[in-house]
Amino acid sequence: MTEPDIYAGLQTVFNAVFKRRDITITPQLSARDVPGWDSFRYVSMIVAAEKHFRIKLTGADIDELNNIGDLAKVIALRCAERSKSTQ
Repeated sequence: MTEPDIYAGLQTVFNAVFKRRDITITPQLSARDVPGWDSFRYVSMIVAAEKHFRIKLTGADIDELNNIGDLAKVIALRCAERSKSTQ
């Protein structure tokens, strides 16, 4: 999965979780940049991303997330691992 694919998927997830389309995600985007991004939305976004990308994030993965760029990197890693395990 390419980086543009991951960001496109994350934009879809973000739009669905926040129920808005006026925010374009960037690697630097974080909770402090988005009104209404609380702990409930954070958990909802993680769960939705796991479903969308068909991956499972670990507690350690989640603890290290500071912004969308961090999430994209973890998704790329987990997708690569999934891909290797199905070969």
